[in-house]
Amino acid sequence: MTDTPAKPTAPADRPEALPDYQPEERFWPYVELTEQPTPEELAALDPDLRVALYGGADIPFSFTLVFPRFEGPDFQQAIDIAKGAAEYREVGVGEAFRVRARFYADDVGRMRDLFVIASRHPGCDVLVDDRPVPFARELWLPLTWFLLPR
Repeated sequence: MTDTPAKPTAPADRPEALPDYQPEERFWPYVELTEQPTPEELAALDPDLRVALYGGADIPFSFTLVFPRFEGPDFQQAIDIAKGAAEYREVGVGEAFRVRARFYADDVGRMRDLFVIASRHPGCDVLVDDRPVPFARELWLPLTWFLLPR
């Protein structure tokens, strides 16, 4: 007489095809997640959360220009300039679509060129270190233009 292992039985209210347990020690049906966040995930972090997680000493001062899609030939030129920024992202779909271009102090000329194009259209915002700051458009951004070589 051979001993065969007992087959696990399902409760009476469940069909026989469903197992009682998952025998593997992994989170199924999810794929394995990377241990390090991607650059896109880091860029999407709230600035306060980023400082809390990674510290703020190594994050350089930056301006971010955020603008929606607009009609006209200037849009492609604005996209080309924005893609040359230190960080470039397109977020949202349809009416919520926005282009985000982050610039550091060493790229003030390109930031000014993009601002001249994008600021002519409604919905252009200027963020200082990813935060809306009073007078960012009217005061803080033009002050950076003093960094331009003469």
